Amino acid sequence: MKYIVVTGGVLSGLGKGILASSTGLLLKSCGFSVTAVKIDPYLNCDAGTMNPYQHGEVFVMDDGGEVDLDLGNYERFLDVDMTRDNNITTGKVFRAVIEKERRGDYLGKTVQIIPHITNEIKDQVRRVAGASGASIMIIELGGTVGDIESMPFIEALRQLRQEAGRGNIMFIHTTLVPVVGAVGEQKTKPTQHSVKTLMSLGIHPDVIAARCSIPIEPSTREKISLFCDVPLKAVLSIHDVEFIHEVPMLLEAQGIVPLAEEHLGLQKLKPDLEGWRRYVSALKGTRANVTIALIGKYTHLKDSYISHLKALEHSGVENGVKPKIVWVEATDLEDTRDTSCLSGVHGILVPGGFGVRGSEGKILAIQYAREHGIPYLGICFGMQMAVVEYARNVLGWKDARSGEFDGPSEHVVIDLMPEQGKTDSKGATMRLGAHRVTIKDGTLARKVYGVPEVRERHRHRYEVNPTHVPRLEAAGIVFSGNDGGERMEIMELPDHPFFLATQFHPELRSRPQKASPPFRAFLAAAKRVAE
Repeated sequence: MKYIVVTGGVLSGLGKGILASSTGLLLKSCGFSVTAVKIDPYLNCDAGTMNPYQHGEVFVMDDGGEVDLDLGNYERFLDVDMTRDNNITTGKVFRAVIEKERRGDYLGKTVQIIPHITNEIKDQVRRVAGASGASIMIIELGGTVGDIESMPFIEALRQLRQEAGRGNIMFIHTTLVPVVGAVGEQKTKPTQHSVKTLMSLGIHPDVIAARCSIPIEPSTREKISLFCDVPLKAVLSIHDVEFIHEVPMLLEAQGIVPLAEEHLGLQKLKPDLEGWRRYVSALKGTRANVTIALIGKYTHLKDSYISHLKALEHSGVENGVKPKIVWVEATDLEDTRDTSCLSGVHGILVPGGFGVRGSEGKILAIQYAREHGIPYLGICFGMQMAVVEYARNVLGWKDARSGEFDGPSEHVVIDLMPEQGKTDSKGATMRLGAHRVTIKDGTLARKVYGVPEVRERHRHRYEVNPTHVPRLEAAGIVFSGNDGGERMEIMELPDHPFFLATQFHPELRSRPQKASPPFRAFLAAAKRVAE
């Protein structure tokens, strides 16, 4: 196994995940089997109980793992399906060690950070490597070098270098090169201090990826090379680009592949990015002529909806358009009841969410889409609120609501799944991961997918109450997808230009050059409206 470790310094949010994904893509294009691990040094066992404002969206794997959004980048760039084990957290590591201690695995020993915690970190990394069957593993260490919570992972990775052998592991350190002052001088001191901190912990970086808004100047690269003790060729300029999909070509042009050959003992490599280049070219060639209103509860942090944005991007390339997103905060819509912000949009997307906050704003947007014939796509909570809206405004059940909300009602059209009533724990207890969805023939959903059965990823506790399904169907709703007959998975309105909602999350499986079918069809419908 060959390892490439990506660390970060100065501050978080420098794009380590994109750098890691792009490096993996380049090596995969050379013919290698590549996997990736994201290390998150927080005590949560997984990302499932976090508000999206903390770390962005919670990405869900086929096996039900709730993980960091960087795993979504890995899957999209590498076009592979990963598991919950590809995300390692401090909570997972400490829990595993404490469970072993309670079982008596360490009987007679004092359990310590070194060697027990560091050994567990290495064991988890190696288990993922072995299970993947890959020949190269990308390891991204979240956070910033020097953080207290990162120390055990830094030490474990230092030990891994010793155990794997220097010819089998390469360290890439990502730092910030700010531009300061009216003259636009690029400052290297933050990078110098960051590398010094990393070296004090026993790790000498092989490559420095310098993040900057503009290309790194030759003199800046020379200074970083001199003061950080890396060859000039190993100082890479990772400057801002229009699309993150350009980063693999940026890395290739600066010689990261020969650096990998040198440090990992690989034979002469020749990346084949032809398909990726075609995608980037098509992405740059699309025009912003379709406007999509995204009605969200966490719109102040766009990363809360990154998979939706990527699914729209992928679908835009396939439809020859570039979606323009109008961000609508559901709580604002709820407070003002003013739908003028939806006037002129070509499609309305209501993504998932939890809780009553903003729900009435989402319902108002759904009503607007239904009554004005605007293409609508609802995801998870977006499907549940579409059912509530229809029950209230078409069937006349004014008290229709979700069981997730407090208040008396005879028409709880969305209710807690039976198995959910048996658990008191919040972590990893929802209906999670890939489940079968059977699609009815002759429906919009069947036309969208083109097959009678699919497997899509889920993350929810509530579902359409089967008690009310007959009345809802009699009133015009078509539940075109289900799991086991009673679990409603897809709803649509046949008398609407395009109205489709799914209980599952199709955005999580969307990839460049393989757009999610519901998103592709939704954007095609919006394009027809725009034309």
